[in-house]
Amino acid sequence: KASNILLDNSMNPKISDFGLAKTFGGDQSQGNTKRVVGTYGYMSPEYAVDGIFLMKSDVFSVGVILLEMLSRQKNMGFSHPDHHLNLLGHAWTLWNQEKPLELIDKTLSDSCIISEVLRCIHVGLLCVQRVPEDRPSMSSVVLMLSSDITLPPPKQPGFYTERSVPGSPSWMPPCSADNFITMVEGRNIALRTLFVCSLFFSFVRTSTTNTLDTISPNQYIRDDQTLVSAGGTFQLGFFSPGKLTGRYLGIWYTISNEVVVWVANRETPLDDSSGVLKVTDQGVLVLLNSSNGIVWSSNSSRTVDNPVSQLLDSGNLVVKDANETNPDNFLWQSFDYPCDTFLPEMKLGWDFVIGLERYVSSWKSTEDPARGEFSLRMTPHGLPQLVVMKGDKIQTRSGSWNGVQLTGAMRRSSPSEFAFFLNKDEVYYEYRLLNRSIPSRYVLTPSGIAQWFIWIENTYSWEPFFQTQQDECEIYAFCGAYSSCNTRDAPVCACLKGFIPKLTEHWNSQNWSDGCIRNTPLACSYKDKFFKYTSFKLPDTSSSWFDKSMSLNECKRLCLENCSCTAYANLDIRDGGSGCLLWFGDLTDIRTFQSDSQDLYIRVASSELDDIEKKSKFKKKRQAGVVISSVLFLVVMLIAGFILYIRKKKLRNQALRKKDDLGEDGEDRELPLFDFNTIVHATNGFSSRNKLGEGGFGPVYQGTLIGGKEIAVKRLSKDSGQGMREFKNEVILIAKLQHRNLVKLLGCCTQDDEKILIYEFMANRSLDFYIFDQERAKLLDWPKCFHIIDGIARGLLYLHQDSRLRIIHRDLKASNILLDNDMNPKISDFGLARIFGADQSRGNTKRVVGTYGYMPPEYAVDGIFSMKSDVFSFGVVLLEILSRQKNRGFWHPDHHLNLLGHAWTLWIQNIPLELIDKSLSDSCTISEVLRCLHVALLCVQQVPEDRPSMSSVVLMLSSEVALPPPKQPGFYTERTLPDDLSRVRDLSENNFSTTLLEAR
Repeated sequence: KASNILLDNSMNPKISDFGLAKTFGGDQSQGNTKRVVGTYGYMSPEYAVDGIFLMKSDVFSVGVILLEMLSRQKNMGFSHPDHHLNLLGHAWTLWNQEKPLELIDKTLSDSCIISEVLRCIHVGLLCVQRVPEDRPSMSSVVLMLSSDITLPPPKQPGFYTERSVPGSPSWMPPCSADNFITMVEGRNIALRTLFVCSLFFSFVRTSTTNTLDTISPNQYIRDDQTLVSAGGTFQLGFFSPGKLTGRYLGIWYTISNEVVVWVANRETPLDDSSGVLKVTDQGVLVLLNSSNGIVWSSNSSRTVDNPVSQLLDSGNLVVKDANETNPDNFLWQSFDYPCDTFLPEMKLGWDFVIGLERYVSSWKSTEDPARGEFSLRMTPHGLPQLVVMKGDKIQTRSGSWNGVQLTGAMRRSSPSEFAFFLNKDEVYYEYRLLNRSIPSRYVLTPSGIAQWFIWIENTYSWEPFFQTQQDECEIYAFCGAYSSCNTRDAPVCACLKGFIPKLTEHWNSQNWSDGCIRNTPLACSYKDKFFKYTSFKLPDTSSSWFDKSMSLNECKRLCLENCSCTAYANLDIRDGGSGCLLWFGDLTDIRTFQSDSQDLYIRVASSELDDIEKKSKFKKKRQAGVVISSVLFLVVMLIAGFILYIRKKKLRNQALRKKDDLGEDGEDRELPLFDFNTIVHATNGFSSRNKLGEGGFGPVYQGTLIGGKEIAVKRLSKDSGQGMREFKNEVILIAKLQHRNLVKLLGCCTQDDEKILIYEFMANRSLDFYIFDQERAKLLDWPKCFHIIDGIARGLLYLHQDSRLRIIHRDLKASNILLDNDMNPKISDFGLARIFGADQSRGNTKRVVGTYGYMPPEYAVDGIFSMKSDVFSFGVVLLEILSRQKNRGFWHPDHHLNLLGHAWTLWIQNIPLELIDKSLSDSCTISEVLRCLHVALLCVQQVPEDRPSMSSVVLMLSSEVALPPPKQPGFYTERTLPDDLSRVRDLSENNFSTTLLEAR
């Protein structure tokens, strides 16, 4: 509202008062509340009446403020001698009467530009339209206000009604269910009495519809209705995922309705919103379309006298007798037919009596709930185990149950309690929440990754707690038979003791799938022995046998009696161990854990065990020689005092340096300092296996903090060009920036002369990882590419115009564009960025730093940088995305131009589409591609003043506004290249991108 818009010394507006704000998830579009709070005159109809709030609610409020600014009148309390309409109704009437300028206050008449004022009125009326879907998004509003694009005609505004106001002959206290006003706290108490009857009717309507959790044969659910579980945890209703128009019947969390946990008609969507769900007299749920055809139905071989369908607070949709409470007597339940989500209290496994398998299957894509190619299921062969399968092949294996946990799972604290049940009638795995106030769900994504999410109330979002396939050792049988996988070793695969590689040549070339074979054949008698392992994920149990009552010694004896037996272990590790588990055939899918898990005894020839024991004894003798070093004790004690003195002095200097470098009062920092040992542990000692890549200033590692949170760690090299100044610069800048298209900085570390930055981890690495690789480029179709292009542009616009600081990045390039799980782009690496004053347009430096191929001419030659420098770099990135070619090192048989020159040549020859890579041809929209190419050429023009601003770039990309013709790009010259073309290719494959050029 107007009173929440504050103005600084320069009359720049600042939105304030976030006490009533709500956080939405990345894909969430609307929310619902039972407690409507706000201010009369600014609330949208859907919020005031139904408690539904969405981004379009804010758009409505913006429209009201816009009309109030133009008219200098308040919407609430507005009066006019000719009618009893509010300000919105008055503006709408004047618009229809084609005299909108009568709305404008006289104080604006002398200074206003008529066309701009009319456009603002038009936009204001579009914002206050009654139906939320008719209102523009805020990005469209910005576009409408800053360009001359054609605007659609507005429709009737919300709350467009004649009011009976005090003092008029017709005034009387209203008492109708049609009135809009609902409970509003803390705003104009005197008006509450006026709408008591409206509140009552609204309460009755809410109570009779929103709390319904059961339907009987004489009731049904339409497209605009929902079932809500008794505790309010889950809702059942109709939805359309993503951009699809088909309608599905599904169950979702009330706290985040974008998270759908079950879909009924996942293979057969409804064509329109005419779907109806009802339960028949026989106790069968049916989903009917507009012609009363059955689209989906439940199945049951039994009937009851009084069938009902109820949505339980566990998320289970059941069909049962109205008086039945025993789940064993339910006619049908959705928990027997999971989709992509494994919920608490849901069984995952087999009912052998009726032949029912309960398993989780992924969606086909994030917007298509149809059954995908991945499944999470319990295999019944041998000792049952939990696996993720792609078709009929195992992808990852969580292992069998050992009485405490699944043998393939590393021990970690968990908000849930797990259980495994096995008898002759059924086998299943389930989990229950230790704290029901913290929702949890286990999801199988369309890419086959099983992820466990926990609801975090403070951030109002789902946070990942664990996921499968975190490393290559999670890939099923990655190292083949009789070998173990350990991510801390190099190479990661190693044969078990007593075994050698089956194919040495393959093994040495890091193709470990053939596995290992015995070095010495078994004697197949009691002469064979067993080697004990203590930190292993137990092998695949599909070819195993088990007995619950045997002791471990009996298990060993039974294994020795059978020549096919290759290993044994306890079935249950509780209370010292019990039961027997035998393996027959090859041992596969073994990995090494860092802590003791369960003892495994692997059968080897007697001679092999003797050799192993001899080597062990020799090692102990060699270690004994260390005792001799005790004579050096006195020397060590003398040195210790000196070391302690040096260290104390170093720490004192370090503390002083920290205060100086990162701000003594913490004002510059605004983020936590991490302990160096914590980072070392998270990255496995900066292991090369954790290394994600390396830039000019140092390597970047993947790490995992205690608690499972994944991070990216940027460790500046001691000899890098980035010193404490650049480090401090990056810390200060990113700590003060927050935008969905900028990478999030979690903290830093300056301990022991280290300069380390800790970022959020981006699972899909960087943009260059995809666009410059022939195979991976196929994963980025045109819709994804355009989404990335738009995101980069919006991130730069935020840096240049919308953030608290005006920032020039100075090193924008493909490798500095990171991609999250949903392929959203995040601009990273602010080590070279510069802050500009509010009125500053350019700067100058004596030390030119950046990356060849992305620097504009004025910066590379004269050291002059401005916002247009980033625009140039954006244009280069855009051309690289379209062509899948690097600007630096670009080679073409017909000329020696770089990528910019090549693109310009094709443009002036009127054959621009020849620049576009073939991998985009099937998915691209020609008009969008040509527009992007046009924008890119405008961005890389030689003269900075000719290049558009980033606000103009965003406008150009998101509208059909006419574009000016581009001029010659910067660095448009023929290059002298070596005759040896291989040298040119070598240049194009150079991964070191950051350069440092001293002043000319």
